[in-house]
Amino acid sequence: MKKIATEIDGGQEYRRMLDEKREGVLSGLGIKFDTLAKMGRVAEEDQAQVTHDEFVALRLNRLDYVQLRMIEEALDRLDSDDYGYCLACDQPIPAKRLAAIPWARYCVNCQESVGSETDQEWSAALRQ
Repeated sequence: MKKIATEIDGGQEYRRMLDEKREGVLSGLGIKFDTLAKMGRVAEEDQAQVTHDEFVALRLNRLDYVQLRMIEEALDRLDSDDYGYCLACDQPIPAKRLAAIPWARYCVNCQESVGSETDQEWSAALRQ
C-alpha cells in the first residue's frame, strides 16, 4: 500500500529532485564558508559590518542545515517506501505538492495544523 507516490517511476524523479536540492544546499554552504574564510583581517571601521555579515551568514547556514536535514529525511523515507505519505495522518501527499516541495512531510491539511510546530523549529534554528 505504501507505494502510491513512487509507483510511476519507482521514485526516481523524486530522488533526482531531492538530490539536486541537496547538492544546491551543500554547495551554497560551501560558498558561504569560503566567503567568510577569505575575509581575513579588515580595518577597524569595517569590523561592525563584517560582524553583522558573519551573523547573517551563520543564521542562513543554520536554515540551510534544517532544510538539508529535511531533504535527508525524505531520501530515507524514499528508501523505506514511506515517501509520499503524511507523517501525521498517513494519507498520500498529492503529487503536485511533492513536485513543489519534494521533502514535504505532511499533506496540506496536516501541514496547516502542524505549521506552527514547524515555524517553531525554524525559529529555534534561527535563535541558536
